Amino acid sequence: MEEFKRKWEITKNWQLFYPVFGVLLSLGFGLLIAWRIGESYYSSHELYFLFTAILTLLFTYLIIKICLFCFVKLKNKWKVNARWEFIAIFIVFAITGSTAGRLSSPVMDALGLGSDAISGWIYWPLRIILIFPLYQILLILVGWIFGQYDFFYAFEKKMLSRFGLGFLFKK
Repeated sequence: MEEFKRKWEITKNWQLFYPVFGVLLSLGFGLLIAWRIGESYYSSHELYFLFTAILTLLFTYLIIKICLFCFVKLKNKWKVNARWEFIAIFIVFAITGSTAGRLSSPVMDALGLGSDAISGWIYWPLRIILIFPLYQILLILVGWIFGQYDFFYAFEKKMLSRFGLGFLFKK
């Protein structure tokens, strides 16, 4: 355990939450992907559960390997104090993206612009446009919850200025 803490630059026990939560989220996403694939191929329950279990482990492994690869590539680009913070940042991105995508449909329905009310050619571009501001707000909020407010505030400023919206942060 001490070797793991040293490798991930964990100095306090509460920081162990991020690697554990990251692995659990990877396992959950692996399971979701395996369910989607498995339900379309197997009608037999025994084979379905075995197939799903194997696929879950495979996708979890792949997700973790991709994240570790990204950590190496982003090490010099993102200025973070410890390696465990990369996990926190990736968790924030995952939660924010999923939540913004999920919230956009009910918001569109509340505005009277549901998929059954308008053409798909209008619905999907409007939904994607709606996701953008939802994502920006959620990114700061979820980043704050996970203790990464400073990183995401700087990230937002940089991203919005590249879109020509940097005036939003001028005082």
